[in-house]
Amino acid sequence: MKPYVIPMEELGMGDLEAVGGKNSSLGEMISNLSNLGVTVPGGFATTADAYRDFLAHKGLDNRIRETLADLDVDDISALVTAGSQIRQWIIETPLPEKLKNEISIAWDKMSGGKDISVAVRSSATAEDLPDASFAGQQETFLNVRGIDEVIEAIHHVFASLFNDRAIAYRVHQGFDHSLVALSAGIQYMVRSDLGAAGVIFTLDTESGFRDAVFITSSYGLGETVVQGAVNPDEFYVYKPTLESGHFPILRKNLGTKAIKMVYSDDRRPGHTVATVDVDEADSHKFSLTDEDIIKLARMAVTIEKHYGRPMDIEWGKDGTDGKLYILQARPETVQSRSGRTIQRFTLKTTSPIICRGRSIGQKIGSGRVRVIHDVSEMSRVQTGDVLVADMTDPDWEPVMKRAAAIVTNRGGRTCHAAIIARELGIPAVVGCGSATAVIPDGANVTVSCAEGDEGKVYEGLLKFDRTQIELDELPDIPVKIMMNVGNPDRSFDFASIPNHGVGLARLEFIINRMIGVHPKALLDYDKLDEDTLLAVNEQMAGYGDPVEFYVDKLAEGIATIAAAFNPQPVIVRLSDFKSNEYANLIGGEIYEPREENPMLGFRGAARYVSDSFKPCFELECRALKKVRNEMGLKNVQIMVPFVRTVEQGRQVVELLSENGLERGQDDLKIIMMSELPTNALLADKYLEHFDGMSIGSNDMTQLMLGLDRDSGLVADLFDERDEAVKAVLEMTIKACKAQNKYVGICGQGPSDHPDLARWLVEQGIESMSLNPDSVVETWLFLAGQSVDK
Repeated sequence: MKPYVIPMEELGMGDLEAVGGKNSSLGEMISNLSNLGVTVPGGFATTADAYRDFLAHKGLDNRIRETLADLDVDDISALVTAGSQIRQWIIETPLPEKLKNEISIAWDKMSGGKDISVAVRSSATAEDLPDASFAGQQETFLNVRGIDEVIEAIHHVFASLFNDRAIAYRVHQGFDHSLVALSAGIQYMVRSDLGAAGVIFTLDTESGFRDAVFITSSYGLGETVVQGAVNPDEFYVYKPTLESGHFPILRKNLGTKAIKMVYSDDRRPGHTVATVDVDEADSHKFSLTDEDIIKLARMAVTIEKHYGRPMDIEWGKDGTDGKLYILQARPETVQSRSGRTIQRFTLKTTSPIICRGRSIGQKIGSGRVRVIHDVSEMSRVQTGDVLVADMTDPDWEPVMKRAAAIVTNRGGRTCHAAIIARELGIPAVVGCGSATAVIPDGANVTVSCAEGDEGKVYEGLLKFDRTQIELDELPDIPVKIMMNVGNPDRSFDFASIPNHGVGLARLEFIINRMIGVHPKALLDYDKLDEDTLLAVNEQMAGYGDPVEFYVDKLAEGIATIAAAFNPQPVIVRLSDFKSNEYANLIGGEIYEPREENPMLGFRGAARYVSDSFKPCFELECRALKKVRNEMGLKNVQIMVPFVRTVEQGRQVVELLSENGLERGQDDLKIIMMSELPTNALLADKYLEHFDGMSIGSNDMTQLMLGLDRDSGLVADLFDERDEAVKAVLEMTIKACKAQNKYVGICGQGPSDHPDLARWLVEQGIESMSLNPDSVVETWLFLAGQSVDK
């Protein structure tokens, strides 16, 4: 006799046909990974044979087959009618006695006579295959107690194979309904309703970057994260430093975590859990400790290594025993299928921004808005519309594929809307907060996810460019092509473009967007006025100490860029805000002077060595030291901007050394910007204190030609190809080459003018750091010139 129930510890990946992807994977992990630190709650599973025998009762399978034979799944009304009819037939058909008996025996063994709670989940035999994600297609029942509730939940799980969304998805993916069977998994509940839960991907979900583990987390049961009902915390962990023993957490983003799912006293199927508000103080804290984040990342990497491919994992932290558990693991099916071709989307114009949220998909879409409040309105969405909703769930999938873009009030980067948008290849902005209220139904909008972590919804139909980049090996050229990167959000994506590292990593974006507070205000935290203090506290939510907040967030930004391009060099330019730019930060007006011409004022090296700013500069040093020493990212080099005199340069190098960043120690290179005429004229003397120079052609051009590059009145005269400018560029290159020291350029010039790039190569420049969107074009241009020669 074929068994209808099998204990999970007896299952493995060879049992896919018997118990489906989810349950066979759980058994595989229990059997093979428990001794490697991966803890998975046990249980038992019903078999596909049990399901097929159930459907064969009284010709139920024939009736289902006939109903689906000619069904047009794109006809929403017909799909809803057919699905409802089939599910009713299944619920009205009693489960076989043999199945109920085997479930009872397994339940008695599992519960040991105790009042335990379990999760009853679906596991389809066509589910979680490497090239198709069936996640969320069937039902899950949580906090199920007692044998009667278990049997009832299993019955409902069986019926859920014919949810509207599951029927439509199988048709779109080309799966024959009759070849898909269902297994029900009965698994011990982890009391994450008293702790936290979420999702882990063993790659970056947006770029496909393989060396990161991406973790989302929120309080309560993990369904709120999966459904997109909350904006969760997000954490990035770097695999190489996780394994080398260095501090591996690259970034921490605090989510709002407004609600959580907990146990309910209502025993009706589907009502055994409830959603409640999270205490405001808790929502302003991270839901995981650093220790938890690292433990989860280790488990995730262990699972990935075992399966030999990127994985999508659900986890829970038990609030009673404090332990971390793996609840599910399936193959990641979107980024791991990506080829060697990437598309780049760029807006040609902008317009007023209606709302912002988390960007999904790195694309741009536009169309007419359809604000949808519930599933009954789905038929209003036509091909090319922009779907706007509070959140989406799997019931919406039949119409989501029609949308040009998706916008939601709630959700994070691992929620349902995000996963489906990636799979469909359309942009989505999730977690906007009030999208359904502020975006007018019927309006034309443009949804941009091509500008970093923040997605934006613009008024009107904006023009945008779409280019395709072939990532096959580019031809050899006699110069290293590096990149200018300021936004850490884009660094994993940019790293996929052929490159020799980062020639200019700017701190200004990190300080402005990730910190937003003047460093002096954080040093003077206890002396701030009430309004400034309130604004500072809002910025540093999740971080207890104001100074550590500045250091940690700066380190996070630097480390993210460094990790993306490791082991290639990442040259980090020390902060080069002008006084008017620093004044725009929270608390900035308290500390910054009002200057007539900030471009030529209190900036660069002059700040670092001044008594008023030196304590702030020391925070930058602490962040850089943390990235290099604690996080093990030795590919970080330091670049000093706007050095007016040789003595000033010497003082900065000495100050860096006093703060634990000694030139030459652990291969630390300290480079200076050559962006003032003095730097070129006295290059030999400056190079006594530095390991090389990087030409800042923007400032060098304005200072050589005596014009303000911010002034539209003289903008037409600004040209890096002017003979006087080229003369000082040539002086810099010759001086560095004579001393066998690094020389590169990181200004805008080579990105804008390929002929200047060619001239620089002829002068013998070692590297050119370009804007990412011009890397491939410039590379091929230079290759063509070298071929012509």
